[in-house]
Parts: sequence; structure tokens; C-alpha cells
Amino acid sequence: MAAAPVLPASPAPTPEPAPLSEGARIIDTFIAPSKTFTDLRRSAAWWGPWLLISIVSLLFVYAMDRQIGFEQIIKSGISRSARADQFDKLPADRQAKQIQTITTFTRTLAYASPVLTLLYIAVAALVLMVTLNLVAGAGARFPTSFAVVAYAFLPGVVGAILGITSMFAGINPEGFNANNPMATNPAYFMDPASNKFLYGMVSALDVISIWTIVLLGIGFACTSKVKRSTAIIVVTVWYLLWKVGSAGLASLS
Repeated sequence: MAAAPVLPASPAPTPEPAPLSEGARIIDTFIAPSKTFTDLRRSAAWWGPWLLISIVSLLFVYAMDRQIGFEQIIKSGISRSARADQFDKLPADRQAKQIQTITTFTRTLAYASPVLTLLYIAVAALVLMVTLNLVAGAGARFPTSFAVVAYAFLPGVVGAILGITSMFAGINPEGFNANNPMATNPAYFMDPASNKFLYGMVSALDVISIWTIVLLGIGFACTSKVKRSTAIIVVTVWYLLWKVGSAGLASLS
């Protein structure tokens, strides 16, 4: 009697990675970003990074309010603007009134940073999702894209903590530039009033921004059908377009 044929053993199924908690996702964004962004395919929750960014942003705003003062920030901004001479010709009472109005508006916006952060994340997620879907057929979805952008913005927390530390360590209030408060790019060491367009473009060489661009590329590659290099190129192009536009507007002010 012939022996029954021995069937080959079927390969063991690859175990699914264990789901990550919000805390683990945040930590892995800095040390193992692919783990975080891959987990977003399971759950596109974004409240963890947004909450952390919001808390640190409010601490940064508080540090500016306490150590620098929004009135001083506004005065410094006016002194570097093209309308500085025109402002100096105004009567003292009109100067004081304008500074008070702008200071109140700026402080209100600054303390509303958690809401503005949500809006910024939503716009960035929509623009990148549409671009990647049209250019690379990424098949990205908005909820997941929103979460990718939220986690990719976490390096800003590092920059904010450095800024808070420098302000409480004793920075010169008159030399503080709210638009470029930390030495994370070469423009920090330039005179912002000399050549505003060049200043704005040099500020694009920012460590925190480059870190964020790389994370966005990893995030979209892990959550959609786009290659990492393609995603990084698309994000970089949008970043440079934004810097060119903002530098151009700054040069006119």
C-alpha cells in the first residue's frame, strides 16, 4: 500500500504589529517614525500630537509675553519694517494707540494657537493629499493625511522648548525676532532688515523644517501608495513655494 503524500507545511502567518498607544506614537515619531505612521493605517487619531503641540505652543507664547512682552515685539517689528520712518512721524498719542491695537490683536492670535494649529494642519493635509493623489496616484485619504501632518509637526515642539529655554535664560528683548526666534537656521545670525527676501530664503534652511519635511515624506509613504522620495520632493516643492511667497511679501513690507 502506497504511503500518502506529505503536503508541504503552509507558512505561518505574519503576526500583525501590536497597536501603539498615543504616547508610544509620539515617542516613535522621534526615534522610529515608520512605526508611528504605519500605525496610522489602523487608527488615524491625531489628538495626541495636537495636544502636545498646543501645550508647548501656549508655554512658548507665555514665555514671550512674560520675558519679552508683546508690546516690545510689535515695536521691534515696526522698526524693521518699511513703514518705520512713516510711523516715527506720527504724533506720540497715535503711535501709542496703534501699538496698543496691534499688540492686543497679536496677543489674542498667539493665545489662540491651538485652534490655529488645527487650521494649519487641515490646510497642509488637504494640499498635500490632493497634490500627491494627482501627481503620484497616492490614494491618500484626508483623515489619515490629517494625522500624518499632525505627527510630522512634532519637531516644532523641540524648537519651541529651545526657544522657551533661551527666553528664560535671559535673551535681549530688543533683539528678539518673533518670526525667527531660535538659531535653527542661518538667517538667525543675519540682519532681518538688510535684505528681507534673502533673509526669508536663507531661513528656509531650517533644521526643524527639514526634519518635518522628511517626516511628512515617511508618513505619506507609510500610509499611501506613494514612494518616500516622491513624497519628500512634493513636500519640499510646496515648502519652497511658501517660502518664496512669504519672503516676497516680507520684502514689500
